[in-house]
Amino acid sequence: MGIRKTFQFRLYPTKKQVNAFQSVLDSCRWVYNKTLETKKNAWTERKESISYYGMSKFLTQWKQEKPDLYDTHSQCLGDAVSRVDLAFKAFFRRVKKGDIPGYPRFKGSDGYSSITYSQSGYKIVDNRLKLSKIGSVRIKKHREIEGVIKSVNIRRVGAKWYAAFSCEITQPVLLTKVEAVVGIDVGLASFATLSNGEKIDNPRFFRSEEKKLAKAQRRLIKAIKGSIDRKKQKKKVTNIHTKIANKRKDFAHKLSRKLVNQYQVIVFEKLDIKNMMDDHTEVFGHKLNKSISDVAWNQFMNFTSYKAGYAGRTVVFVNPRNTSKMCSRCGQIVDKDLSCRVHSCSCGLVLDRDHNASINILALGMKSLAKSLNAL
Repeated sequence: MGIRKTFQFRLYPTKKQVNAFQSVLDSCRWVYNKTLETKKNAWTERKESISYYGMSKFLTQWKQEKPDLYDTHSQCLGDAVSRVDLAFKAFFRRVKKGDIPGYPRFKGSDGYSSITYSQSGYKIVDNRLKLSKIGSVRIKKHREIEGVIKSVNIRRVGAKWYAAFSCEITQPVLLTKVEAVVGIDVGLASFATLSNGEKIDNPRFFRSEEKKLAKAQRRLIKAIKGSIDRKKQKKKVTNIHTKIANKRKDFAHKLSRKLVNQYQVIVFEKLDIKNMMDDHTEVFGHKLNKSISDVAWNQFMNFTSYKAGYAGRTVVFVNPRNTSKMCSRCGQIVDKDLSCRVHSCSCGLVLDRDHNASINILALGMKSLAKSLNAL
């Protein structure tokens, strides 16, 4: 069993190919909505739950009803059926956990923005990506693809198109082992504080673009529905959101790569970020939802985890309980509210609050790692 790794490249389709992409998206969205409607009616009318394989059999019938579906590769249509199946599995999983269920919804014209070739229908030749039913699309392959390609996802982001290749790598390239280990406390004042005392500034990408985004959104609201101006304003809003997301993603990729290169073991707190945002935590009367969303801790931790797995490094997650309150020297619990940024203990230790927490996080991680190794 190998490691899965994704390689993403920019596509440069012609106007004709963009129209072909849009036609495929429309067909897949139609199949998605038809699948959702069929499953919903089957349960409402007959209390019958239809499986993915059962729904796949309807594709032949739907192609006869809607001949345009023949212009879309069968695997792309099958993927649309699979997405509905996954949406229902996630729905029932949330019901079982007691979370807000979020019943699967029908997709509008802007709600379906990607198609997937799961096994075949694609081929890379030099700087061209040949796609069944689409044609040969120019691709900017800025690096070599490693491993065996298992699927290709074509995604529209604003007015741009991307191809993401999911590959299986059986022999990953491991980094040379090092002795350095680190505990990381993520935060808002600083994006992260390392157990060696190093602080990484919070870039606040959303905050830096907030005024520009608000202005674009106001103009969008004022624009007449269906007008050319509304389309232009909508594109501006989308471009700003895309710019913010790209900056945040680039930051997370570079920082995670730096950490994986430097440290053999990286320890994080296992944060329930969704609940943190749902709780509407406040500091000095200000809600933190927007700030928590802006730092994107989950994205950063996920990038670090998969890079570490590929490089032979270890990422450990520990319980965050009392990591900020416990003294990293004597273990005493020192109560402090969020406004207090300095840890001061009766044992004489005075330390930056986040630095103290990161030392505790590292200690807990190494203890957990030693325990799991002894159990083997």
